[in-house]
Amino acid sequence: MGGPRVARRVAIPILLAALCGVGAAADKLSDLQARFDSETNGVHKAKMLQKLGDAEFEEATRAEKSGDYSNVDLILEKYRDNVRAASGALEKETPDGERHPNGYKQLEMHVQKGLREVDEILLIAPTEFKPPLVLVRQDLITLDDKLLRSLFPRRHERKPPAPAVPPTMPPEPEVQL
Repeated sequence: MGGPRVARRVAIPILLAALCGVGAAADKLSDLQARFDSETNGVHKAKMLQKLGDAEFEEATRAEKSGDYSNVDLILEKYRDNVRAASGALEKETPDGERHPNGYKQLEMHVQKGLREVDEILLIAPTEFKPPLVLVRQDLITLDDKLLRSLFPRRHERKPPAPAVPPTMPPEPEVQL
């Protein structure tokens, strides 16, 4: 009937909407990043990281789907730097995470989410892009451990060191007939 003309009438608005959505996501990310950078309260900064981190993960997923793994690396490195900034602001403002866990808990939970995101991307990333992602993962693990030690300092003091040799399997019980 209308053939190509009808297809263009339908396709052009859809394409424009998709392009505007990508532009809006980039604007949202830059706006969130600017608000995060200007925040001085450690607890507010930690809570803001939840929205900012989610936006960064969405952007990293879009870059990964388009095959732009160098951009994925940059986004996840920025996420790690934001976690460091939020953690530093929390420690400076309220160094006792056990008594004042507000902010510490939110940040620790989001770092766990970030570790899952990095692990998923590591599974599908080409080999040449994996080393920076592994470094980001290691840094996030270190930051997560630091946050957990702030939240539960006495639990980590009593914890015995891990055994050097893995435990052996107990002997199988004898079956008597």
